[in-house]
Amino acid sequence: MDHLRYAGLPFEEQCDILFDIVRNESLVYDPLVTARRFALPKWRIVSGVIYNTVWNVLTGRPSGNGIRDVDLSYFDDSDLSWEAEDRVIKKGEDLFSASKIPVEIRNQARVHLWFPGKYGQEFSPLKDSDESITRFSSKTHAVGLRLEADDRLDIYAPFGLDHIFSFQLIPNRVMYNEPGYTAKGTRALQVWPELTVEPW
Repeated sequence: MDHLRYAGLPFEEQCDILFDIVRNESLVYDPLVTARRFALPKWRIVSGVIYNTVWNVLTGRPSGNGIRDVDLSYFDDSDLSWEAEDRVIKKGEDLFSASKIPVEIRNQARVHLWFPGKYGQEFSPLKDSDESITRFSSKTHAVGLRLEADDRLDIYAPFGLDHIFSFQLIPNRVMYNEPGYTAKGTRALQVWPELTVEPW
């Protein structure tokens, strides 16, 4: 199987291929449909469940192989309390109860409040959930999808999609995150040995 058959194509063509894969993979598409119904402000499903699904499809691996959860980001700066986010998480547990894997819901407007304590470095407040994608530790991870009311998939991929289709893990050095990046790369290689991982 030629897992690199879509590498190097124009962004628009890679988007069409990605959308076809997502629409045919219920592991990703069903949470998108549910998230649209949830209607959180400025929401997207991001990162692993998207690019990992592409890698599984292009290498002929089973659906869900190596995928731990679905990351659902939203942005609501009207109430930055943990209690407000927790209410959303609890409501989401009911809405996503039929999901094949856990759905992790996080308010990106609150990241700057807990990030220094967890990672030991400052994190300036985000303007929206898309900005958070630009700070992911790998450019390969930096992709988010939203299902619009007309069933159109809206994508945000600030570094394009070719890293995904080229099976390359590329660091995003906008912030220091070498330990997290290296750990993710090591795990990914165990699941998808076709990958090449650029050192931090």
